[in-house]
Amino acid sequence: MTLGQFFFKNRSYTPIPFLIPLFLFGRPTSQSLIIGFIIAIIGELIRFWGVSYAGGETRTTKVGASNLVTQGPFAFIRNPLYLGNIFLYFGISIMANSLFPYLQIIGLIYFSIQYYYIIKEEESFLREKFKDKYEDYYSNVNSIIPSFKPYNESKQSNIKPNYKDAYVSEKRTFQSISISMIMILLIYALVNA
Repeated sequence: MTLGQFFFKNRSYTPIPFLIPLFLFGRPTSQSLIIGFIIAIIGELIRFWGVSYAGGETRTTKVGASNLVTQGPFAFIRNPLYLGNIFLYFGISIMANSLFPYLQIIGLIYFSIQYYYIIKEEESFLREKFKDKYEDYYSNVNSIIPSFKPYNESKQSNIKPNYKDAYVSEKRTFQSISISMIMILLIYALVNA
């Protein structure tokens, strides 16, 4: 098993080492709660938009894809879900105001390394499966930094967003975000009691 396969398979659990110190050392303020909440919501909106195009395949534990999705957020960035995740983790860490700014910097580095290996694994699969079609997409769309210019519309996939399926697929993410935010609010209440 490669490092990319390991991270991909366990990506639901890899935030745990980040969350433990986040909650243990959290000292949220009203300002950190507001700023972090806004950043986290932006992250989840990016994720939700991406999942509405990519579908439930985003929840698998093995790298794969039945379609090369190049529409919606994928027209501007090849990995919108990972960008959304980074915003989510960063926003939640800002909300908690835990070991600021060290935990936030460590979190960005930690998740950047994880996603680097996952992206390499996915790119290898997509190159093998979609060949020239993926190479053209790869050459014209950035991996993690969005472009202001979308991928050539005539070359985009013909996939329509499905917001209902995206909601169903994102339920676990919504639950995790909600639990994390509630815990941070409880810490805030205890610290400021």
